[in-house]
Formats: sequence, structure tokens, C-alpha cells
Amino acid sequence: MKNLMKTKIEIQDYKNLKPVKLSNTIIVIGLFIFLMISIIFAVAIGSVKIPAMDVYKVIIYKIFSPESLEYNTQATFIDIIWQIRLPRVLLGVIVGMGLALGGVVMQATVQNPLADPYLLGISSGATFGATFFILIGSNILIGSFQNLGLAFCGFIGAFMASMLVFRLSSIGGRITPVKLVLSGMVVNLICSAFSSLMIYLTNDNNAVRSITEWTMGSLTAGNWSNLWLPSIVVVFMIVFFLCQCRIMNTMLLGDEAAITLGIDLNKYRKLYMITIAVLTGVLVANCGIIGFIGLVIPHITRSLVGSNHKNNLPVAMLIGSSFLVWADVVARIVLKNMEMPIGIITSAIGAPFFIYIIIKRAYSFGER
Repeated sequence: MKNLMKTKIEIQDYKNLKPVKLSNTIIVIGLFIFLMISIIFAVAIGSVKIPAMDVYKVIIYKIFSPESLEYNTQATFIDIIWQIRLPRVLLGVIVGMGLALGGVVMQATVQNPLADPYLLGISSGATFGATFFILIGSNILIGSFQNLGLAFCGFIGAFMASMLVFRLSSIGGRITPVKLVLSGMVVNLICSAFSSLMIYLTNDNNAVRSITEWTMGSLTAGNWSNLWLPSIVVVFMIVFFLCQCRIMNTMLLGDEAAITLGIDLNKYRKLYMITIAVLTGVLVANCGIIGFIGLVIPHITRSLVGSNHKNNLPVAMLIGSSFLVWADVVARIVLKNMEMPIGIITSAIGAPFFIYIIIKRAYSFGER
């Protein structure tokens, strides 16, 4: 009787989840404006300093009046802005949104505040695929096909690792959050072991350096040709998961409340895991492993707008994209005449944020 009353209270709390308040709407609008400003200044900052107004003019003229652009801005600035920096910054926006979205969904799906998009062994699987290509496949392909082959092998490695996690977690009955976490740890150890073995057996120092740089993440591959696939995937996932807020809110209440509401969480866990595996695999294939965004950003957004995913998802995506854009700026300018891997920056900035959230903004997972 006590458990039944508790379940009824939880269901009532779920029904009372309020829609987006005016304050949350203001937060979303403010974050969107900040993201637009961040894109302008991120394109302007670099080894060649470009006035922010010139960046704005180039983008506007390229979109609405490209024929009159040559008469308003230096040709050198046009190439730097449109061909080099803007695609890279936009890739950072897309990747930041995707990783933050994946982090929110994964933490709700496995009901674990320490979950991130790489939970299913995706990072180690992608590293194994990239390591295999750099050490073996790069000798077969030449030119631009090398970047395509690296991205493809990274995606295949990530996807196969996630499928192996599903297979392991389904043994002996239905998939549960605990079995998913444990299976992800097992696959992560297996893929990491094989990747380390391949690196240990090679004598190619340049290949080892390339593997190390890839595992730390970078947006240097950002250009117009490889921006379309991650953009389409991320937009599709955003639309899909914004329509799944009610289900994810139910996941936070637990399996008992879901059964009472007539929702099969096992089916939705499988669906969410597969979609996040595809999303993360595509992002990893284009920029390597960029950590901490999918782990930290959901905690920051929950401390701002609560755990209702109708509020949480838009805020998380905007913060994640802005965070990665500025992390890339720091990675480009912190060292003279060289670029620091962006994964180092995200971890160095994200860890203090995480500590601050734990100490100063304590909250229970699944509550305001």
C-alpha cells in the first residue's frame, strides 16, 4: 500500500510538470542570441584578426547578395571567413548540439547522472576503427579518400561497438539500465585493449601521433562538403527527441510509474540507444572524441530549468553548441603557431563546472 501511494504521488507529480514558463522562454531566446554572437566572434578570432562587422557582412552578402560582396570586403577576408572558419564554427555548433542532446537522452534512458553519449562503448569502438584505418587502411587510400576512409571506419567501429553492447545487455532477459552500463564498460575495455595492442605493435610514430590527436578531438576537418551529413542527422534527432519529452520524463519516474501509465520503457530504451549510437557515431566520425560535453551540459541545464525535458533539451543544446564554439576558439589561440586538441579544452573547462554544480547547486537527479 505504501509503494502504491508513492507511485500515485509520482504520477501526480509527472502530470503536474508545467509547460515552458516565460523565464525559460527568455533563457532560450537569450542563449540563441548569445550563440549567434558567438559564431560571429569565433569566426573573427584567429591568427588573422578580422573585424566582427566584416564577418557579419560576408555572411549576409554570401547568403543574400553574393555578386556585390567583392566590392564591400577584402577578397582575402572572404576566403578565410567563408571557406575556412565559418564551416569549422558551424561544425562546432552542430557537434555541440548533438553531444549535449545525446547526454540528456542517455542520462534519462539509463537513469544515471554519470551517463554520456559514449556510454555504449562508442568512443572506444570509434577509436578502434580509426586506429585500424590509420595503421592499415591509410596505406591503401590516397588524397581526400583518406579523410573519408577515416570517418567511415570511425563510424563503423562506433556502431559495431554499440550493437555489441545491445547484444550483451539483452542476454538473460530484458535490457535494463544496469546491464547497459555494465555491457558498455565491457565493450569499452575490449576495444581499448585491441586498440592499444595495435598501437604497441606498430613502429610508425607518425601514425601513433595521428591516432592520439584523433582521440583528443578536433574541428579542423570542418568544411562545407562534410558539414551536411552531421547537420541532417542532428536536426532529425532534435525533432525526434523534442517529440519524446513525455516518455523521457516518465523514465525519470522509474519503471513502476511507467507500467502504471502503460508505457513500455524497454522498447523506448532500445530505440533511444540505437538513435543515440547513430548520432554519436556520425559526430565522432567527423571530429574525433570530444568528451565532457555530454556529461556536464545536462547537469548545468537541470540546475537552470529543472528536469522537464520540454525545457531541458533546448537549453542543453544551445549551451552545448556555444560551449564547444568557444572551446574551439581557445584551442586555436592558446598556443602560438599550433593548435591544441579541443578535447583537452573541454575537459579542462568542464571539470570545474562539474565540481561547482556538485558543491553549490546540489539537486537530486530527476528533480528540480
